[in-house]
Amino acid sequence: MRIFYTFMWWLALPLVLGRLWWRGRKEPGYREHWGERLGFYGPRAANDEPMTIWVHAVSVGETRAAEPLLDALLKKYPQARIVLTCMTPTGRATGKSLFGKHGARVVQSFLPYDMPLLVGRFIRHFEPRVCILMETEVWPNLILQCQRDQVPVVLANARLSERSLGKALRFGKMIRDAAQGISLVAAQTEADALRIRQLGAANVSVTGSIKFDVMIPQAALDTGAVLRRQVGSRPVFLCASTREGEEGMILEAFQAARAEMPQDVLLLLVPRHPQRFDEVAAMVAERGLALQRRSELKAPGASVAAQTEVLLGDSMGEMFAYYSVCDLAFIGGSLQPLGGQNLIEPAALGKPVIVGEHTFNFAQATEDCLQQGGAVRVHSSDGLMHQAAILLADSQSRAAMGAHALTFANTHRGATARTIALLPELK
Repeated sequence: MRIFYTFMWWLALPLVLGRLWWRGRKEPGYREHWGERLGFYGPRAANDEPMTIWVHAVSVGETRAAEPLLDALLKKYPQARIVLTCMTPTGRATGKSLFGKHGARVVQSFLPYDMPLLVGRFIRHFEPRVCILMETEVWPNLILQCQRDQVPVVLANARLSERSLGKALRFGKMIRDAAQGISLVAAQTEADALRIRQLGAANVSVTGSIKFDVMIPQAALDTGAVLRRQVGSRPVFLCASTREGEEGMILEAFQAARAEMPQDVLLLLVPRHPQRFDEVAAMVAERGLALQRRSELKAPGASVAAQTEVLLGDSMGEMFAYYSVCDLAFIGGSLQPLGGQNLIEPAALGKPVIVGEHTFNFAQATEDCLQQGGAVRVHSSDGLMHQAAILLADSQSRAAMGAHALTFANTHRGATARTIALLPELK
């Protein structure tokens, strides 16, 4: 099966590269650094390169989640460097914004495609002492090549939904062999650990979610304070990390519920993927809603106009700022069966949270927050706006929910230290 898998990769490679070029029409980053995806990294530096720790975070969410772990690794191994790989330009941009301050101690690269020749080139070039995969990344050839080169593989902050487990089991022995090749799994929850063991991983511990350990950057709070002044005293309802198919539902429900809402409410709409900013702006215009874009507010003296109904968050790396501005936050990806996004960040800022029906990507964290009273679940876009109207009209209920959300976030910290304690000692 693995030989067939590898053959299919080689067969599909021209199509994969063609798709990269096509996607580059909207995201130019997909047309950059192709050599890295094929295992070419230029000449090696001198032989006195520092010890290398390899961390792979597929995209934006995983990169942001990896921040506490990278900071802890840099502190524990002051002479080491980290090679941070990703799959998307947005993930790479996030890595630059988070870790650029570390200079040469954090090197970024795209992950080579999962073919032994390409992964082997990566390992020979960087000579990592350990490979740390974030969350749900299980690449059969990568893991096999690491075994051959005696590089231990760690799956950190690991999560696996029932849906993902079912998909993985269809690959049979190939996935079981890959799972058995993982030296250590640090799982977010007991349920995640159980499902990962079903894949064949042997050394599985429950450490909690590293996302609870993310520190809120002061710069983000400062940006949020400026944006809040630009908004004024208006109530702000944030719909964060929305996905394709959700924005239209949200906008229609928002229009239908205007009579219930505070008259001056501002809908702050932040799509998860930047290539969709213009598409979502067009949706707002089509419905006759008064629109401003976050990018327009960076000019000196700019402010949100009184008649603006929707503020489009068309920026990267400002999610904490957006959360700090809002009075109430809805977490996208949960109105459609997409699994939802991370609700820990707004909770850490003491914001009341609304989630949709589909939260299987963060099932345990969502249930814990719901049980502690920091979040409420809705089952439709109309229900979302009805619940938002109720909470926006009741400052005491919002304050109580926000306090419960903050307690939830604070009581689950510590996963980073538990994960670091389990890692093999590096020399």
